[in-house]
Amino acid sequence: MSQRITGISPEDCDTYARSVFEAQTKLWGAPLINNRVYARRPTIFRAVRGMFSAIDQSGLLTPELRALINRRVAYLNHCAF
Repeated sequence: MSQRITGISPEDCDTYARSVFEAQTKLWGAPLINNRVYARRPTIFRAVRGMFSAIDQSGLLTPELRALINRRVAYLNHCAF
């Protein structure tokens, strides 16, 4: 499956996105592809990051449920992750 919209290179993004990409690289070995696409528009990237931060901070999803949801979404998107 090819990607229709290519993500921005971490070297070409703003300092906020670059710091997020560095953290993702430490955690997963590379920036997440969808985050690289969102970062093409910094306002969208910040909004999406804010939404996921709010979900994490709400405590509504247990880590186990969050992991299951991530895997299901990855499966539905044909992602090897």
